Amino acid sequence: MSTCERRRQRLHELLLALIAREDELPLLDPDQPELEGSASPGRWLDQNRRSLQRYQALVRTAVTLDALLDAEESSQSFPTG
Repeated sequence: MSTCERRRQRLHELLLALIAREDELPLLDPDQPELEGSASPGRWLDQNRRSLQRYQALVRTAVTLDALLDAEESSQSFPTG
């Protein structure tokens, strides 16, 4: 397995671990509300926007953790002093 593949796999595993820690992670609502129905299109958009932001935050956290792991591995590769 190449370095790129290992890193992608680690990032994937980090993201899955972060998702597993979430108590409740809403899915995007694919059904656009009727403009004349009781559901508000603005509320629908806002709910989906918040869900997307949560997923983006999880991905950014996984990427940050992956970079920190890379930095730690790199610093251990070089002898000090």
